[in-house]
Amino acid sequence: MPPAVDPALLTRSRDVILSLQLPNGAFPASPTFSAYQGYCWFRDGAFIADGLSADGSVDSPTAFFSWCATVLDRYTPQIEEIIARAGAGDPVPGSQMLPARYTFDGGLGADDWTDFQLDGYGTWIWALDEHVRRHGVDPSPFAAAVAITVRYLLSSWQRSCYDWWEEHAEQVHVSTLGCIVAGLRSAVSLGVLDDVLASRAAQGADDVLAFILERGVHDGRLVKWIGNPDVDASLSALFAPLRVFDPASDLATETLAAIGRDLEVDGGVYRFRADTFFGGGRWPLLSCFKGLAHAARGERDEAQRLLAWAVAQATDTLDLPEQVSDRLLDPSMEEYWINRWGPVATPLLWSHAMVLRLNAELS
Repeated sequence: MPPAVDPALLTRSRDVILSLQLPNGAFPASPTFSAYQGYCWFRDGAFIADGLSADGSVDSPTAFFSWCATVLDRYTPQIEEIIARAGAGDPVPGSQMLPARYTFDGGLGADDWTDFQLDGYGTWIWALDEHVRRHGVDPSPFAAAVAITVRYLLSSWQRSCYDWWEEHAEQVHVSTLGCIVAGLRSAVSLGVLDDVLASRAAQGADDVLAFILERGVHDGRLVKWIGNPDVDASLSALFAPLRVFDPASDLATETLAAIGRDLEVDGGVYRFRADTFFGGGRWPLLSCFKGLAHAARGERDEAQRLLAWAVAQATDTLDLPEQVSDRLLDPSMEEYWINRWGPVATPLLWSHAMVLRLNAELS
């Protein structure tokens, strides 16, 4: 089978990610975008590492997971306090929970940001487990970090927090819950937990899954957040690559149909209908997530169509942006964000990683 993507773009995607990765393993989200400079996200980084791992890289993803473990070790006293207070019925305020992003050296940073997000702490464990499965990497050096993360998630998964898009801290988001399920399951799979914590993690994953099915489903499909019947494109990830739910299930069929109907235009996928960030454009990485879900269902032509749109958004220098500015949901907001932060983040490492990931799946 011929490659699903022009080899030059694949090479560029690898080079962009690997050349920008810090010696300690941290991935910058984007090298020049003002709001992202100097920070590494657990969520973005986990999906970047997974894309590289699926593409065949071993050392780079391992280095990222080591960075995660170092950060978690640094903040273990804070995490222990969070766990203790949650257990005592006196949870810490959201401002004292773990942030979504850290400076490259593992610091908290000085910028004001919508930080409290839980999804990345499930996602990094899931990506580690995938990497271990693919390449036989020894998971034992990550045991302490996995264990403290599991205890953190078990103590706090029912809390509202910001979503993937760092919005709506007052809500409980289904994509976030799905990332937690994936992380807890993977923590058990890695075999690095003691028996008691492994049992708690397995039960916790079942509890979160049951909560999603009871509260996060409307008309046979997943919803954006509990109590909101709208759909969000991040939900594709819960079918693949996270495999929280069976990609062949009726739930997947209905959710993907809703995303396609409400959020997709000609292969490009919006985050959600009310999006106004840079005017609300279509995101290549979300086309790749939806493509992965279709590929997992055996719908290769549909996956290939979505991938083709994503790669077609590359610039003349083969850089992939965060989003594209044609067919905006709210064009009146584009200038506001450009004036605030400059042009759309380009290159975005997460976009490049998702092209690598979907291409690996189809190849």
